[in-house]
Amino acid sequence: MLNIKHILLDGGTRLLPHVLKLLFSTLKIEIEHAGEPLPDEQRGVMFAFWHGKMITGWLLAKRLFPGRPVSAVVSLSGDGQILADALEQLKFRLIRGSSSRGKEVVKRNIGEALRHRGVVAVTPDGPRGPHHRFKYGTLRLAAQHDAPLVFAQIRYGNVRSLKSWDKFEIPLPFSRVKVTLHVVQVPDFETDEAFRAWADKFSTGFGDE
Repeated sequence: MLNIKHILLDGGTRLLPHVLKLLFSTLKIEIEHAGEPLPDEQRGVMFAFWHGKMITGWLLAKRLFPGRPVSAVVSLSGDGQILADALEQLKFRLIRGSSSRGKEVVKRNIGEALRHRGVVAVTPDGPRGPHHRFKYGTLRLAAQHDAPLVFAQIRYGNVRSLKSWDKFEIPLPFSRVKVTLHVVQVPDFETDEAFRAWADKFSTGFGDE
């Protein structure tokens, strides 16, 4: 995960939500839809973006789904705690855990949020990669709960990248940001092999973003 110290230096973790909001407010975001419009409010939604794009991704979820409860899935790591504290101050509901720690609790809480027509924001290649590849669990949960997956492809016009596994990107203030939204209804397959074959093909389509 992102090492928050790269952004905050010695500013203290209490500054993080303010830094995120301020930076996000300066970005010139252009949104386009690759196909279907966003799902209506009668359905729960899985909203996904790559781990390295989270500076825009989290707050974009709030902008796209105003007035709806947005839950953020955040790992149980130390950096995850810092991020969770910031997102809580930004009025996100928290779901703590990952595919390697607390998996069953995460699955249960995601299902609960989706059943109540909430929006669940996830980084499907996090917290450790592989880079720009969907975890099977994200796609499987969307299929099991018949929840549309909205994947946000985020591209920055002016950015700085960290030397981390996710090539974490920090957009410069007032950068142009192009967001392409892909709305996908994940099919439910009879066999695990068929599902994994579909998931691999689906993930590869966004791998060179």
